[in-house]
Amino acid sequence: MSGDAITAHVDTAVTPSLASAGPDGLQPDDDALIMFTGGTTGAPKMVPWTHSNIATSVGNVVASYGLGPDDATVAVMPLFHGHGLIAALLSTLASGGTVLIPACGRFSAHTFDDDLRAAGATWFTAVPTIHQILLGRGETDAGPERARLRFIRSCSAALNPETAEALQTTFGASVRSAYGMTEATHQMASTGEDETVTTGLVGRSTGVEVQIVGDDGRPCPPDAVGEIWVRGPTVVRGYLANQSATEQTFTDGWLHTGDLGSLSGTEELTLRGRIKELINRGGEKISPERVEGVLAGHPNVLEAAVFGVPDQLYGETVSAAVVPDPSARPTTAELTEFCRERLAAFEVPASIALTDELPHTAKGSVDRRAVAEKFGKGG
Repeated sequence: MSGDAITAHVDTAVTPSLASAGPDGLQPDDDALIMFTGGTTGAPKMVPWTHSNIATSVGNVVASYGLGPDDATVAVMPLFHGHGLIAALLSTLASGGTVLIPACGRFSAHTFDDDLRAAGATWFTAVPTIHQILLGRGETDAGPERARLRFIRSCSAALNPETAEALQTTFGASVRSAYGMTEATHQMASTGEDETVTTGLVGRSTGVEVQIVGDDGRPCPPDAVGEIWVRGPTVVRGYLANQSATEQTFTDGWLHTGDLGSLSGTEELTLRGRIKELINRGGEKISPERVEGVLAGHPNVLEAAVFGVPDQLYGETVSAAVVPDPSARPTTAELTEFCRERLAAFEVPASIALTDELPHTAKGSVDRRAVAEKFGKGG
């Protein structure tokens, strides 16, 4: 390797700056891990997970799904993210189960059936994008390993009912939809066993207190839409070395999730979209997730991403990027008509781009900001 050598010197006598940064700094005797938020809609922030945060979250996941020594899973999600670390790895190990790490060190759709068989898997967890990849492989061997699956878990992004139904049909297992955030040490809610997945439904709390808060800062009545706030032993104390972000996101132990949602009279939580991602079309607030759910329901759509683009008349208009089924590609006119039959007129995308693939984050979720940058320049 050419060029000048680089030398680094570490002074172990100096205390790291974050450790002495006050209440928003490290707590060496308690903090176990420092995680980072995804940063798809802003700069990543450092999130301290304490030993208690992790132990409680792991216990909640184990209890939610009744995990035990007879259970086994394949590590589909990366272990540097809460989804893979808490839900797949630590929860399985804590319950005495088995985790198989794919031979290539990461998820591969080509080896997934073999991995399930080798592990004797009884369940697995993944983001909707990976579920769709597995479904998109076409007809595969419905071997004995599929019959052994107790359930399939989906988290980290909205799962549409069509994908859930296809998973259940293909794998012969119930589908559980979960809701989690890094600031709450992953899981906060999950649907129950054999509960039908409907748009946005993530079930009941799995260890945190949940309330829906309106613009006036007051709790909302049942079924009203507002911001989801949670608090409990898995919610972290704040962000490291970022007092302003902590003050904006945490109030008296309550985590302001930034998600819109509603609670039914039976305490079932339904997600309604991200506040920062709402599209404001002439005063009408549109949830991208709602439009994505409709587009993803088209039989010849594999994946969809919806975003706002600037517009001189309305301020913003709705645009979409869609990955079609290559064997039966729908036209943009067909997709537009499909939306018109299922959405209000102001929610229908003004433009739809067909593409072979969408940009994703490291954990496998659609990177909405990158999608807007790539496909929204002509808006």
